[in-house]
Formats: sequence, C-alpha cells, structure tokens
Amino acid sequence: MTNPVVPLSIDGRVVAQGEVADTWARRLRGLLGRRPLPEALVLRPENSVHGIGMREPLDVAVLAADGAVLATTVLRPWRATAPVRGGHAVLEAPVGSFARWGLRAGSVVTLGVPAERAAPQE
Repeated sequence: MTNPVVPLSIDGRVVAQGEVADTWARRLRGLLGRRPLPEALVLRPENSVHGIGMREPLDVAVLAADGAVLATTVLRPWRATAPVRGGHAVLEAPVGSFARWGLRAGSVVTLGVPAERAAPQE
C-alpha cells in the first residue's frame, strides 16, 4: 500500500513532495523500516507520534486543522511526543528539513499546489 504523494508547501512555497498517511493502516506503518526516508510524511488525523523502532531522529510538527504549525520538535528514536491540544495532523521529515524549509511555530503547511499557483477558474 503506497501513500498518495502531493506537493508540500510552507507559507505558500513548495518545499518538498509529501506523502499522506490518512488511513489507520498507513498511519500505523508511518516511516518504520523505510529506506530511504521520503521528503515528508503527513499523518492525519493525528496529534502525537512515537519513534519506536526508528533508527534516526525526525523533525516533527503538529498542525492545526487549517495547517498552522502549533509545535515543532526533534523526535529521537524510541521516544514519543506529547499530544498537542488542537492538533489535527503531524508532519514528519528527516532531521534538518524544517531548518532548510524555514518551518517554525506559526508557519502554515498546505498539501497540494498553493492557491496562488493554481490555474485560474473560469
């Protein structure tokens, strides 16, 4: 079972191709045993994650329903994040990705082509 892949934007800038894990089975698998890691994975609905079985740290952001970043952290192998109130989805990426992308609390994450880049409706 492969995850759908869509452009991932931070504050209107496409920064990566993100996989979407939006079923129970896809969220359960997450990034476990994946080599190489994808550029990004969005788990939804979700408000916390764990690193059980992971071998390397991950950048993790908890997103509100509107895509606003509520919290970020580096998830170490065999650790877990605390649930975040208002969290609707979790974005995971290889460690260092958030710094490259300029992602921080308050950034807005969107999946798919940003509205300002979409073809005009006629």
